[in-house]
Amino acid sequence: MPSIEILIFAPLIVLAAYIIFGISGFGSTLVAIPLLAHLYPIKFVIPMVVLLDCIATIRQAVKLRSGVYKQELLPLLPFMLAGMGAGVFLLIRLPAEIVLLCLGVFVFAYGIYYALRHDSVFRLARWTAAPIGLFAGTTSALFGVGGPLYVMYLTGRGATPDHIRATLPVIFSFTTVGRIALFAATGLFSESVLLTAAALLPMMVVGLYCGNRLHLNLSRENAVRIIGGLLVVSGISLVFRAL
Repeated sequence: MPSIEILIFAPLIVLAAYIIFGISGFGSTLVAIPLLAHLYPIKFVIPMVVLLDCIATIRQAVKLRSGVYKQELLPLLPFMLAGMGAGVFLLIRLPAEIVLLCLGVFVFAYGIYYALRHDSVFRLARWTAAPIGLFAGTTSALFGVGGPLYVMYLTGRGATPDHIRATLPVIFSFTTVGRIALFAATGLFSESVLLTAAALLPMMVVGLYCGNRLHLNLSRENAVRIIGGLLVVSGISLVFRAL
């Protein structure tokens, strides 16, 4: 029987994570994985969240497909897939405490960047798809976190906020399906992972619905600032827990 803390906080975390995803097009794993890691082992959380993300991203990708930034999507894909293979290898090999500590530092750094960043945009060359795709694919598989790197690449290649909101779910559809295949092949999907994901699925659906409605009333910039603040706090807490 799950503890009272899990029964109360796990659904609320999933709800909040997918409200943010519905608003901004990314951020679900950035919020869900660090916070759920306080309730479950990290190697349980990552495969469980990827199942929820798969359903959410495919739904969003179909809904927003007309706005996809196609010319910058294809160059990323082969490098993302290569990086995902490296990330799954590290997830299996590294001790859970090391993964948790690295995740805490990674999330804290992203939180600082998003909380303090300005709207100035720097241009990126097409060749940057290779290093960014490799690194983002690795962090996606290892931590379940890659969205901000894709946002950085798409923004640097001239994508508008609407392009980003439509393109990210397509990217995440590829990465989540690929991670599910890799996780299944390496035995990371236990029965308890599958049952927990199924139990939390309704909260994901409700969160996504609310986020899509709130998207019309809350600017993406404010949503990103909120995500940044949450990540700073959760990143610090994960580092302390790992230590």
